[in-house]
Amino acid sequence: MGDVLAHESELLALVKEYLDFAEFEDTLKTFSKECKIKGKPLSKTAGGSLRDSKSLVIQKDLIAAFDSGDQKVFFDLWEEHVPSSIRDGDPLAQKLEFYLHIHFAIYLLKHSVGRPDKEDLDERISYFKTYLETKGAALSQTTEFLPFYALPFVPNPMVHPSFKELFQDSWTPELKLKLEKFLALIFKASNTPKLLTLYKENGQSNKEMSQQLHQQLIEAERRSMTYLKRYNKIQADYHNLIGVTAELVDSLEATVSGKMITPEYLQSVCVRLFSNQMRQSLAHSVDFTRPGTASTMLRASLAPGRKLKDVPLLPSLDYEKLKKDLIWGSDRLKAFLLQALRWRLTTSHPGEQRETVLEAYIGNDLLDCHSHGQRSVLQLLHSKSEVVRQYMARLINAFASLAEGRLYLAQTTRVLRMLEERLKEEDEDVITRENILGALQKFSLRRPLQTAMIRDGLIFWLIDILKDPDCLSDYTLEYSVALLMNLCLRSAGKNMCAKVAGLVLKVLSDLLGHENHEIQPYVNGALYSILSIPSIREEARAMGMEYVLRCFIKEGNAEMVRQIEFIIKQLNSEELQDGVLESDDDEEEDDEIMTNTGKMRRKGLAGVQRSADEPLCRPVTPGGHRTGYPV
Repeated sequence: MGDVLAHESELLALVKEYLDFAEFEDTLKTFSKECKIKGKPLSKTAGGSLRDSKSLVIQKDLIAAFDSGDQKVFFDLWEEHVPSSIRDGDPLAQKLEFYLHIHFAIYLLKHSVGRPDKEDLDERISYFKTYLETKGAALSQTTEFLPFYALPFVPNPMVHPSFKELFQDSWTPELKLKLEKFLALIFKASNTPKLLTLYKENGQSNKEMSQQLHQQLIEAERRSMTYLKRYNKIQADYHNLIGVTAELVDSLEATVSGKMITPEYLQSVCVRLFSNQMRQSLAHSVDFTRPGTASTMLRASLAPGRKLKDVPLLPSLDYEKLKKDLIWGSDRLKAFLLQALRWRLTTSHPGEQRETVLEAYIGNDLLDCHSHGQRSVLQLLHSKSEVVRQYMARLINAFASLAEGRLYLAQTTRVLRMLEERLKEEDEDVITRENILGALQKFSLRRPLQTAMIRDGLIFWLIDILKDPDCLSDYTLEYSVALLMNLCLRSAGKNMCAKVAGLVLKVLSDLLGHENHEIQPYVNGALYSILSIPSIREEARAMGMEYVLRCFIKEGNAEMVRQIEFIIKQLNSEELQDGVLESDDDEEEDDEIMTNTGKMRRKGLAGVQRSADEPLCRPVTPGGHRTGYPV
């Protein structure tokens, strides 16, 4: 209560000021009368006069910094006291700020006695150059300012005809007059009551805090995803190491009984221990028949690597202009821009450079995933130009190849719906359809998008095109079957297959004998999954599926045989094994958890030892395209 009494006079004055501002005349009279009766003094609001005096001090300091050429003090005050909404949104303010930067850049040239200090001059020119490359870049298309972008690169601007007006005696006073008028307009005494000002400032503070927390959440999710990738890689390397160790123990036991180890076998074991980048070169360049070669190479692979060469970050882009050209430009320009944007992402160095490119794309909402306007970049998927549609599909496929890209595209089902529409509208097996299918297959690594695709009946479309696999390219065939398998891992997907069980079983059994052996693990995975449904098992038995499967046992390799044996066991099972395969309540899977054929074989239908509750198959991306980028 003591705090209230201490500030009661000021609080009452704030209320009185607001009532007067809002023209509550009767209320104000009653309020003033009651305060007088109760002996509550109404102090005069000093807010207006304080604001006026403060604004005058700020204006004086800015003008003083302008006159003395102290650009650091000036721009610190400028950014602190001129609202960002005016600095960034008002054309007059932007124009004035541009000329103010020129004023400070050439200040020493105009006011120094004799030759100006070279170090100070270079610092000012560098500051101006940085401004031109960042905030000032927005004015680079304006004819009035275009010549001044060459100012930092001209050795002696004082004698250059393009900058003659800058060094006339009248230029600085005219600029100062414009500055004084602008400051007077910005800092003029406001009639807004202090109570309303406090309310607005508090609301803005809450909004900024909310945005900051949201940004921190996004950053935490990104770090979490990075750590998950590292964990999965370490886990995969551990499993690989255990497998190699077991084989070496078997080989040592075999040598006891006199069986020799061949150099080819030693080479295959050693190559498996190296990283993917080294395997191919080592397999052809290292002579493993020489004693000590294998152990030397292994020890060298564990030694601290040479310091990697620093990879420079790519220059920033004007995304606002880019998106404008993508929406309103010619089809030829759109195609070139889409191609360049894709190459910028796919040819960047993995690591910080690629992450920076992708973060810039996402941060500037390059594809307009969050835009609700009538025209957006995403609508290029429905362009009348086949080339534009193709290049747009390629760019989306490149986005979907990266975990952060999938997260960006998957925030709503809008992108998914547009891809599904375009997929069904493309009649021929062209590159556009290949890339859309590739993107959808990578989307299927995320459970919410799996659910949406199943509900949209994508399984039926996949079954329909797979009825004639010889008419499909290898890319379309592999990604179609892999997508079908991923969708069939879900209970909803299996139930969809049960509606056309006979057709699904016929298509999958035909695919078992297809000449493209890359699709076999996916076909096996889909069969194993859907056979957990009793009605599909009955249909499979009725059509003699076991006989068909045993025919492939006679022809297949050892790994294929083991997988088919698991399928036959599932076919003859009488129990509902849905829970063993997957649970719709499992945590969402994404990124590089199971992204190639080799990993699926190890975790999937291969006859390795596993715990009773370990899933037999996981969502995958075809191993023939490990980067996920289209050919």
